[in-house]
Amino acid sequence: MSSDKIEKRIELKAPVSRVWRALTDYREFGDWFKVKLDSPFSAGQISRGQITYPGYEHLTWEARIEKMEPERLFSFTWPHVQSFEKTDAPTDYTGAPRTLVEFRLKPIADGTLLTLTESGFDSIPADWRPEAFRRNDGGWTEQMRNIESHVTQNP
Repeated sequence: MSSDKIEKRIELKAPVSRVWRALTDYREFGDWFKVKLDSPFSAGQISRGQITYPGYEHLTWEARIEKMEPERLFSFTWPHVQSFEKTDAPTDYTGAPRTLVEFRLKPIADGTLLTLTESGFDSIPADWRPEAFRRNDGGWTEQMRNIESHVTQNP
């Protein structure tokens, strides 16, 4: 197992067009990912919003949208902070190490194979890299279930 990359795969019983919309429509993404985003995704732009996941509402979500290749690839980079503890100061991502998140879609007989890859953990300082990897690995397991529920319940 690589310490630099997380990979998750799920077969979704939904067409590629439906999964693509769940990933790239900022409102739908926000529904299943648990974030209230400020504006639509646009390649090359920063996306921001408020995390709505219970216990993390004090955090701001920020990502730079890298690629939007319709019904094939959606990717972004996002910053990592050492701690998610609540403070009085807003989260400052300036200079924070970033990882690349890629969602790849492939049509299969019963719907869509969705492959999630997050890479670049080696850019995170060694003393907190294992914790960042652990929490994102668990988080992506949950998010894959979330998108599956979302596209199943909202065809």
